[in-house]
This record gives sequence, structure tokens and C-alpha cells, in this order.
Amino acid sequence: MKINFTKMHGLGNDFVVIDGINQQIHLTAEQIRFLSDRHFGVGCDQLLLVEKPISDNAEFKYRIFNADGGEVAQCGNGARCFARFVREKGLSSSDEIVVDTDAGQLVLQFDRDGSITVNMGVPKHQPAQIPLNVDEQASRYKAKLMETEIEFSAVSMGNPHAVIRVDDVASAPVASVGAQLERHGLFPERANIGFMQVVNRQQVKLRVYERGAAETLACGSGACAAVVAGIELGLLEHDVQVSLPGGELKINWLGRGHPVLMTGPATSVYEGQIQL
Repeated sequence: MKINFTKMHGLGNDFVVIDGINQQIHLTAEQIRFLSDRHFGVGCDQLLLVEKPISDNAEFKYRIFNADGGEVAQCGNGARCFARFVREKGLSSSDEIVVDTDAGQLVLQFDRDGSITVNMGVPKHQPAQIPLNVDEQASRYKAKLMETEIEFSAVSMGNPHAVIRVDDVASAPVASVGAQLERHGLFPERANIGFMQVVNRQQVKLRVYERGAAETLACGSGACAAVVAGIELGLLEHDVQVSLPGGELKINWLGRGHPVLMTGPATSVYEGQIQL
């Protein structure tokens, strides 16, 4: 089976994007792991699949697979690349694109400066919605790890996130703590782990250990989760610049009951074809 694909990235968070409308695509977890492998395959943090919509008001369905082959419901950087892909491939000419996902619908908006704004939906805080194995909702939770106890905020952006406030992201224990907390028993579906340094009320620095992919250069839903957590804790304003290793994202959130808006770039790198 030969597959045509496009390699893309959003702030260094890289993707293999596949048109599943004009190609018959049925990928196994093993094939996704092969495509994601940076030595033997194409190499990516996530694989994105464009499919026909399941709702009357949507243009497409958007599916996301992590490098380990597991399917997830949300990826913010991937959503911007998805929008760029369908525009460049002539699959859509809309300035505003509605897409179905397993976490609900997303609205993707092309801005005049070439950036893309994604309506990421309303964040969820109830433990059962994240999901998080605790009895009551709180602004902070605690988890015992092998060598320490850490405190974190938790929120769902269509996927589960833990946000840990740190003094300096450069020295944060992203690999060790991220790996332990991602698979902690508190998170029955595992979680993305963000390490947030508050620079001021309108800027944070962030590193994210992504579920099924380890640390990436950028995580869009992680940036949204960090800003939501920071606003909930009274640390941030409603408009925040998030500085990630791969670049900058702009996040806007007006508070409970409102959707999170994420704005940033999406870049096509090259086209390819691979035999599976």
C-alpha cells in the first residue's frame, strides 16, 4: 500500500498529515508507529488523518494518532496544520472551517496575517470529565511520585492535562516527572504534563511532556491548559503569550463557560509517498 503524505509542523511540533478522503486509509497501530519512527519511517510527534465529516455542519473529521500508535481526541498545533493542509490541497476554500473530532467540533479560522486561530472549545474542570481519579474538584491536586510529591492543576481541553508551576522551565524535571505523572494512577487515560513558568500576567514559558510522545517542541492544547490553569489561580490576564521551545502562541480565555482561542502558525515542510 502506497500512501501520499505531507510533513508539517506547528512551532516544531511535527506531523505526518494524510488525506483520507481521496485515498483509502486503514492504518494499524504498528503502521502508525513505523510512520512516526524518526529512523526507519518518516518521523513525527503525531499523525493526522483528514476524513469525511460525520456532522451536517462540518467539512471534515479530524483524527489524531500519537507516535505510540494510540488515538487521541485533541491536538491544537495539529488543528492549525490540519487547516493549512486542507486549504493547500484544495479540499476547502473556507476562511472558517468546522471539523468533527472525538472531543466535539473545532472551528478553525484563517487570519489576515497568515496565522490560524482555533476555537478549542470550553475547558472542563470536573474530575470525571478530565478524567482524574479524585473525589472533589479543586484548583490544585497532589500526587506522590517515586522521589517526591508534586502539586498540579488539572483540566481537559478535549484531552487530559496536568499543569505544574515551576520557577524556571529550563531546569524543570520534564523527562522524569513528566514520565511518572503521565502514567500516574490519578489519570486513568494518562495525561499531558505541562511545566509552566509565569513571567508576568501576560506571558508564560512552557514545556510539555506529551502523552504517548514524550517532550515536544510545542503543544497547543497544553498551552491552552496552562493559561486556563494560570487564570484560575489568579496569576494571568485573559490574553497571554505562551513561549514554548518551538515558538510563540497567543491564548485568549475569558473564564468559565467560555471557549479557549489559540492563535499561531502552521507550516508545510514537504510532500512524500511511502510504501507500507
